[in-house]
Amino acid sequence: MIKVFAPAKINLALHVMGQRANGYHLLDMLVGFADVGDWITLVKDHGDGDSMLRLTGPEAGALSNGPNIITQVADRFATQQLSIWLEKNLPVASGIGGGSADAAATYRGILALTGRQAGADDAANLLEIGADVPMCVTAQPARVRGIGEDILPLPNMAPLHVVLVNPRVPISTPMVFRALIQKQNSEISALPQNLDDAGVFIDWLAAQRNDLQNPALGLAPQIGAALTALKGAVLARMSGSGATCFGIYETAGDAKTAANELRNKHPDWWVTPALLNGPPKVAPVWVLHHS
Repeated sequence: MIKVFAPAKINLALHVMGQRANGYHLLDMLVGFADVGDWITLVKDHGDGDSMLRLTGPEAGALSNGPNIITQVADRFATQQLSIWLEKNLPVASGIGGGSADAAATYRGILALTGRQAGADDAANLLEIGADVPMCVTAQPARVRGIGEDILPLPNMAPLHVVLVNPRVPISTPMVFRALIQKQNSEISALPQNLDDAGVFIDWLAAQRNDLQNPALGLAPQIGAALTALKGAVLARMSGSGATCFGIYETAGDAKTAANELRNKHPDWWVTPALLNGPPKVAPVWVLHHS
């Protein structure tokens, strides 16, 4: 049995650079990974049928046990049937890469469980399953371009204390992209030399954008309420296509205090403090249990 952590992926910046004829959008993104996330447990079964997925966790009610991105990874990369347990702690379809992180954790778990080596075509196959999956396999800060295939790891990116807030409003990623009128925008500006300096990094980050934030606000005004509610944050922005927003705070104590206040004021929201870009729980594949 192997248990693998699937960290939330936060889009610190997301610039839309264009759109291909096949509909895929060209992006320039800065992503970080949090110390909150889901868990994937994998067990080898005696059989050669499809792998079975079981769901637990506080956010599992929004999912079904049928085929999904996790079982796609298992069916493509596992050489035998697996039992898979997903402990779902992250809100579904919330702009923090939960499904992609789960798929990536399943892939990492399969490699560790079976001893299989990563193949030359694995990255392309994972990209076909989901554009965010390859970046979630590395699970480290990165600048990501194209449709998700061009990944530049940034291991020296400063750790950030954040509060993640989701106002529990459903939002469709395709609808957000359709609502984006200008799809030819400027790229992320040149990265600062000292990414490990939190103050310098945050100042630089404030000059970047999430080009999907305004279209998402037009579809779900509750996102604006979430951004406003992140009082005391040195920077607040939406992640991905929403509706999760993040606020960056100076200290872990400030983030924890802000999260507690938000939970009291908005008990129906999903709220959690988190550390972005901190040391991984274990390196390099974040496998936390093996027996």
